[in-house]
Amino acid sequence: MRNEILDYFRKADGNFVSGQQISKDLHVSRTAIWKHINVLKERGYIFESSTRKGYRLIYAPNLLTPLEIDSALHTETFGRHVVYLESTQSTNEEAKKIAREGAEEGTIVVAEEQITGHGRLARGFYSPFAKGIWFSLILRPKFFPMEASKCTLLAAVGVCRGIRRMGLADAGIKWPNDILVHGKKLVGILTLMSASMEKIDYIIMGIGINTGIKKNEFPEDFREGATSFLNEGINVSRKDLLAAILGELEKEYSIAQDEGFDKVLDDWRALSVTLGQEVRVIFGDDSYTGKAVDIDRDGCLLVNTGSEVKRVIAGDVSIRPVDAPIPKR
Repeated sequence: MRNEILDYFRKADGNFVSGQQISKDLHVSRTAIWKHINVLKERGYIFESSTRKGYRLIYAPNLLTPLEIDSALHTETFGRHVVYLESTQSTNEEAKKIAREGAEEGTIVVAEEQITGHGRLARGFYSPFAKGIWFSLILRPKFFPMEASKCTLLAAVGVCRGIRRMGLADAGIKWPNDILVHGKKLVGILTLMSASMEKIDYIIMGIGINTGIKKNEFPEDFREGATSFLNEGINVSRKDLLAAILGELEKEYSIAQDEGFDKVLDDWRALSVTLGQEVRVIFGDDSYTGKAVDIDRDGCLLVNTGSEVKRVIAGDVSIRPVDAPIPKR
């Protein structure tokens, strides 16, 4: 009912509406309307009230609360159950806790900020308050555990498509799952799994998207290699972006569940900014260069060094332009 009341006020476009009219149109008592408005006030919404005119909404918080998320969603299951946190060490860690306790598929854990967010290869991930989307999605797939690694690519496809829908048409995927815009990282994805030999218990997709971070606000180590919607000239709605991404993830996940991963891999290829490029593969203290020519059916990168085609396994390497300096260790 609170979502219906919020929609009613949004359609009023800042004008006053009487409690009696809301009560009549929504078929609830005026007392119920008053109680719901008080709850909304407690959650950061600001209303102006007038004895003669009624109420008008003058401020909606720029927060990813369950009410705001639900108002934008068009999914069947993804995001329909939200665990909302103002601050947390890591949404993935919170998601693991509730997944072990039986949280349903499609549940998301959303935080306004992460204190110790991290990505692949234990790299840090900067997650400041309300300047990005920091969330984890819980899945309970029916496919076998040996297929689970491909969920990393599935996540990249869904996120990249959602981002393109919201205005960044040049977004592409750097193998295996970083989303880049104009060569800079916009998104980090970290996928975790709990499984036995026979069955997946749960998969968690941890996703961080930079939305409102200015260039000079990034930590110095990230500044030259990271970007955000704001830096790319787009003041994006966080709730609409999250809704778009959850919608695309749900579509891609449904395909994987019903048809397998072949189409998911084709979708990944179509969005890749790695394939066809000369790259340097860094593996421990060793490295080699070559041309990224394809991914195989397991999602591993195939690199032609000139003398052989090498298979690169996700999680073991870093992919960089061939002329980039090798990082110090």
